[in-house]
Amino acid sequence: QVQLVESGGGLVRTGDSLRLSCAASGRTFGIYDVAWFRQTPGKEREFIVAISATSQPYPYADSVKGRFTITRDNAKDTVYLQMFSLEPEDTAVYYCAAGFLNSETRATSARYYSQWGQGTQVTVSS
Repeated sequence: QVQLVESGGGLVRTGDSLRLSCAASGRTFGIYDVAWFRQTPGKEREFIVAISATSQPYPYADSVKGRFTITRDNAKDTVYLQMFSLEPEDTAVYYCAAGFLNSETRATSARYYSQWGQGTQVTVSS
């Protein structure tokens, strides 16, 4: 198993950028698929994007396509989410999650991820 810790959240203005990091502990991080989700109060956790163990991105959610980019550095046991052109609608707690997807169709479902971080708050002011 791996333990995940997100960082990089904060309060920004509309149009700003942020880079979130998901740092993993555990020697087997490089074999996991890793995703970013986000959640706002009263809503279900929303899939953003995932990346395979071999650094191939899965399809992005339409809400972030063209603005967010996922990358990973297995040498640093870290996955990143670069966010550009942030909007107030991007305000949420952002979580990273690790699992074994085996299929692109599973990427968007939270139930296929066994390890989760504690989340980092991103707030975008208008």
